[in-house]
Amino acid sequence: MTIIDSFKMAIDSLGINRTRSALTILGIVIGITAIMMMMSIGKGAENLILNEIGGLGAETIIIRPGKEPTGPSDLGNTLFSDSLKKRDLEFLKRKENVPELVDVMPAIIVPGSVSFEGETFSPDIFGGSAEFFSQAFGVFPEEGVLFDESDIKGRASVAVIGSKVRTELFGNDSATGKYIRIKDKKFRVVGVLGERGQTSFVNFDRVVIVPYTTAQTYLLGVDYFHEIITKATSPDVVDRTARDIEATLREAHNITDPEKDDFFVVTQQGVVEQIQTILGALTAFLSSVVAIALVVGGIGIMNIMLVSVTERTREIGLRKALGATEKDILMQFLFEAILLTAAGGLVGIILGALFSFGAAFALKQFGGLAWQFVFPVSAMLLGLGVSALVGVVFGLYPARKAAQKSPIEALRYE
Repeated sequence: MTIIDSFKMAIDSLGINRTRSALTILGIVIGITAIMMMMSIGKGAENLILNEIGGLGAETIIIRPGKEPTGPSDLGNTLFSDSLKKRDLEFLKRKENVPELVDVMPAIIVPGSVSFEGETFSPDIFGGSAEFFSQAFGVFPEEGVLFDESDIKGRASVAVIGSKVRTELFGNDSATGKYIRIKDKKFRVVGVLGERGQTSFVNFDRVVIVPYTTAQTYLLGVDYFHEIITKATSPDVVDRTARDIEATLREAHNITDPEKDDFFVVTQQGVVEQIQTILGALTAFLSSVVAIALVVGGIGIMNIMLVSVTERTREIGLRKALGATEKDILMQFLFEAILLTAAGGLVGIILGALFSFGAAFALKQFGGLAWQFVFPVSAMLLGLGVSALVGVVFGLYPARKAAQKSPIEALRYE
């Protein structure tokens, strides 16, 4: 008997008990669907994050206050630390300290909303330099101008707003020259940014940018910065510049032991490596959960195949009496197990693709994320390969048991 004959007989046998076959592969379907979604959504998340980080520019270096967080519970410490102050700007701007640094901008995050004549909107409010934001992130005014260094030095009550903020507060009217309120303080709108959308984790259509000195003095009443954004002369010198920044700030803070740093430096490459490490750990954890589901599904298939072998004992005896070899019986039952798991794998791939597409659509439409549906060919090949492997591993024992039955004893079985 050829392999093709064994394959045809396996298909015929499975067709006799379609309902049982369908229920048997349920565990495999769930496991493969989970693998497909994990790979698709994981790849989509990685692409989204890397694209957002890429918007920073490879030469961007960010300095944040507090100890570098080692987990989610530490993130709050950086928001309330007051270790970055005006003296740090002065140290960083000295060319002899950090010779390959070309731009330095402190940033302040201001919680709250803005209002105009009864209309209220909750944007992302930043204290910083409008010119730096424009150059660093490629956002430019379509109406009015950007405030300049003199506004920063003078703590001017001026603001640059995003296109969405203009639409929400002013409709189709011009916004420049009009006054908005932030925390009960009036700010004159001097410019409106063109539509830019999401980049580097900031939606520039929803921003309000005011001078950082104004934000410190009139909006928050603090003398520190939430972060300092800097740029090196080129991506090639980022690592060296980051080390110079660390040395300079340690001098400014009188720190001799790096373990006692009250700040940390973030580069694009460093963030990428951290993200990939986190995604890798998450994938490993989810893979272990999926593996358990596949093992459970495989055990279910083995049990059903053992029941099938018992039910078809006389059939096995008859086939052997007519000349079928142990190999023929083994191949038939092994093919049945592989066909079951492969069918489960195929259904899992289709469901995984559909669910992943639905998740990507929902995240893009309702979550406001630039999420792209990704379904790698490697995921499909892996799904089919894993499902077939489960069939081989968990189908081999029942197949061997069927093949080793004595034809005489099998024909006597009632």
